[in-house]
Amino acid sequence: MPRRLLVTHALPYANGPLHLGHMLGYIQTDIWVRAQRMMGNEVHFVAADDAHGTPIMLAAEKAGMTPEAFIAGIRASHEADFADFHFSYDHYHTTHSEENRELAELIYTRLRDAGFIAKRSIQQLYDPEKQMFLPDRYIKGTCPKCGTPDQYGDNCENCGATYAPTDLINPYSVVSGATPVLKDSEHYFFELSKFQSLLQDWFAGKYTGGKPVANSGVAAKLREWLDGGLKDWDISRDAPYFGFPIPDAPGKFFYVWLDAPVGYLASFKALCERTGLKFDDFLGADSTAEMHHFIGKDIINFHGLFWPAMLHGARMRVPTALHVNGYLTVNGAKMSKSRGTFIQARTYLDSGLNPEYLRYYFASLLNDTPVDVDLDLKAFEERVNSHLVGKWVNIASRTAGFVQKFSDGKLAASFDAEHTALWQNLLAQYEGVEALYEDGEFAELTRRFVAMADLVNGHIAGKAPWTMAKDEARRAELAQVCSFALAAFRLLAGILKPILPATVADAEQFLAAPIAGFADARDALHGHSIHAFEPLLARLDPKHIEAMVEASRESLGAPAPATEPAKKKTVSDTAKPAAAPATADAPTTIAIDDFAKLDLRIGKVVACEFVDGSDKLLRFELDAGALGKRQIFSGIRAAYGEPEKLLGRNVVFIANLAPRKMRFGLSEGMILSAGDGGSDLFLLDADQGAQPGATVR
Repeated sequence: MPRRLLVTHALPYANGPLHLGHMLGYIQTDIWVRAQRMMGNEVHFVAADDAHGTPIMLAAEKAGMTPEAFIAGIRASHEADFADFHFSYDHYHTTHSEENRELAELIYTRLRDAGFIAKRSIQQLYDPEKQMFLPDRYIKGTCPKCGTPDQYGDNCENCGATYAPTDLINPYSVVSGATPVLKDSEHYFFELSKFQSLLQDWFAGKYTGGKPVANSGVAAKLREWLDGGLKDWDISRDAPYFGFPIPDAPGKFFYVWLDAPVGYLASFKALCERTGLKFDDFLGADSTAEMHHFIGKDIINFHGLFWPAMLHGARMRVPTALHVNGYLTVNGAKMSKSRGTFIQARTYLDSGLNPEYLRYYFASLLNDTPVDVDLDLKAFEERVNSHLVGKWVNIASRTAGFVQKFSDGKLAASFDAEHTALWQNLLAQYEGVEALYEDGEFAELTRRFVAMADLVNGHIAGKAPWTMAKDEARRAELAQVCSFALAAFRLLAGILKPILPATVADAEQFLAAPIAGFADARDALHGHSIHAFEPLLARLDPKHIEAMVEASRESLGAPAPATEPAKKKTVSDTAKPAAAPATADAPTTIAIDDFAKLDLRIGKVVACEFVDGSDKLLRFELDAGALGKRQIFSGIRAAYGEPEKLLGRNVVFIANLAPRKMRFGLSEGMILSAGDGGSDLFLLDADQGAQPGATVR
């Protein structure tokens, strides 16, 4: 009997474009979903933009837009990227929706009425310069558990610990750099500590038919947190805040991490309303359907502790399984703007690279463990050209023409003894494909694919059909070799279809034989007529990779992300010097003579405009005083959506940086900014009394 599956992946945050690190887990989800559909299961694949929170409120304010307009533009770009990477959503939504508001309020009121919500006054970190309470992710400091510096205020990316932001050592505001102060505020808490036994039962498989809820390593980490004692979870934030107000609580809003996972359900609810599906069949406490979440390893605590407890407390079903992926590195290192390896999804596409090449490369490295994946750009090129073009497509391109020329496009009516044995060998290797997809063992699937393709290509090379074609007496043997090769080509297409949906669709058209399910590919197509072959894939040209890397670092004005903003002095600093937060990767020290080589100057913005042909750059014209006018291209477009608002501002720029010729013109320096990149960039300011061209000392 077909299974009924609701499948989601982690929601992209609506504050900037998608990059290839995002695409790793998302592609893994889409491959799994497509495989489930090929197994005949009923699958509903939904996702949404995570559209609430202080970061979005601040980014919209800086761009001179309403938050609603800001997130609408981001959502449009996300949906375009997903479409071009061939995602198969049934519905894509936003957490800023009426469905999400209704469900968030429903879950909250059920938890409140059941006695799982507590109110208490807390001391919360407050930015005295911005005059606002700081969300956890806008506070950084040293982890109180493992001592790792530069960690966020809610959890440590190094040891995975969760804590209150007030527990951080040497905290600082990411918004202003100021040292935050404690201020009293009444907050609402979800009493997670009351769900210890529920979570133990969930981990043990009581609610999942005995099946594990996650990979053994992930489950062990969840149990470690569980055994360490559960803390109640703060679910409220104070105004100003972009989100949903808490019912009957003026000035209080749902913390984004409450309504974000509810966004999975809201997207599905919107799908139900459109198609007539019954929401409670999938989300009711007694549902026999399955709910699978694909997430990154940085958010397993939320999905493995808070989320199932919230659902259970609100009389809804708990998830069936968490599928966890690791991080993406590029060329063995963390993605970097300066090296051109912080690659946006759109930059990849605009560089002329086939999206299915990336889908295949990621699949070749993924299994059910949350290991980090490295995008080795040379290995990427070699794997695509060898596996897909040199092995798979090569089978059809070497044999299809002979079938058209000598057999009128018709495959042999049966295999002889030799090819029957070879076919049975391939079928034996194909056996278990469904189970490997079910278990997320994509790397093993691609290994099998390569081994099978090598067997077929070896047979073709040994038989040399191009030589047989010259001898009329060998035409029957030629038909056997080519028919076997094309049946094998289709069998391999069955393995690849969830990974390369568009390319396999072209192969299906060539063979005039769709592959609706994995079983279909086992048909050898005896006596079947095929169409003329047309090239399916081109070899990956390394020039496209070079163009992608160059485009990813085309902005001289977007320096590598700083590990922290410069701390501003507060009153307490005059009494006791505060130690600056250390960094996880401390920079190499330099001598004063090295610093003196930088000629930092004040420039007044006299012109600022968008750059045609670039979605990242703004063109600045600076009045640099005695140095004259300077044209500088800076990659801060995502952060400053209305460039005319920058006119008249004083900025700091490097005046003695060697000019760089770009395709848009000559860039004569670098404007300094701070932040993590994308929409999180802030120009360094200077008092209006500073004159253009003045030296920064």
